[in-house]
Amino acid sequence: MTLLLAPDEAGLAQAARLLRAGELVAFGTETVYGLGGDATQGRAMAAIFAAKGRPHFNPLICHYPDASAAFDHVVPTAQAAALAALFWPGPLTLVLRRRVTCPVDLLAGAGLDTLAVRIPAHPAALALTRLAGIPIAAPSANRSGGVSPTLAAHVIADLSGRIAAVLDTGACAVGLESTVLDLSGPQPFLLRPGGIPMSAIGAVIGAVARGSTPAQAETTRGLRSPGLLVSHYAPSLPVRLQATAPLPHEALLAFGPAPAGTLVDNLSPQADLAEAAARLFRGLRFLDGEAPRLGLSAIAVMPIPDHGLGQAINDRLQRAAAPRS
Repeated sequence: MTLLLAPDEAGLAQAARLLRAGELVAFGTETVYGLGGDATQGRAMAAIFAAKGRPHFNPLICHYPDASAAFDHVVPTAQAAALAALFWPGPLTLVLRRRVTCPVDLLAGAGLDTLAVRIPAHPAALALTRLAGIPIAAPSANRSGGVSPTLAAHVIADLSGRIAAVLDTGACAVGLESTVLDLSGPQPFLLRPGGIPMSAIGAVIGAVARGSTPAQAETTRGLRSPGLLVSHYAPSLPVRLQATAPLPHEALLAFGPAPAGTLVDNLSPQADLAEAAARLFRGLRFLDGEAPRLGLSAIAVMPIPDHGLGQAINDRLQRAAAPRS
């Protein structure tokens, strides 16, 4: 049975005890809900993979209470220190070289010589990392390849009975995963756009390399972080992008002024990218669940401007629409 815990003192204490005991606890962050486990325990890491049905070569992000704790386990570069000072806590993940003394289980990093680390900008998540006193590896708390959860109810729907508890911290404010930046080599490389726009990162460290498509990012650097599988964040129904109107068999994920349709969910009637990001995964989940009940068999998505948070939204939509393996 999966417990639903309140984010109060008692709930946080119980969640921390469960994590230290090797159990899995999902918790909300500013990005999405994460499926947390003690990153130093191999059994806990294996349990995350089992609960999600996740490929073992896809590494996990480790969450820490502050930059000092994270940099005890990885080797910070000057660029990493500058970015951490500005954007931590926050939706930025840095991939850095593991220290020889790093206690994180190799399974958490998929056996690589690097580790993905971040400091969540959510008071309950930060409190949990402090109380637990361990690095918490936490991919999104959903079945692998599916739509990421932004509410505790999403986690329960996907993982009830598979994990020990869910810490219900309400709706996620950002609603998109963190930006992932690989600083382990000579050239900074964007592995995944996310909650921190690339323009803000570039203003601090200069030029950042990136693949122009999810597939190029995957093949150029390999799977050094979560979220790099080409088909990812996917609902069960097929997804059609750049739609101006839904076809008769399609539900519509809209942005801005929208045409009529049998089933429409509008990410932001005012065409606000921040609102759209926060509602993206909830919208996909809603349409994926409701469309079949109305005899609809696909999801059409209206165009999203490809700047700022729009880059991260389009990255997720491209993966959701990718051919399924």
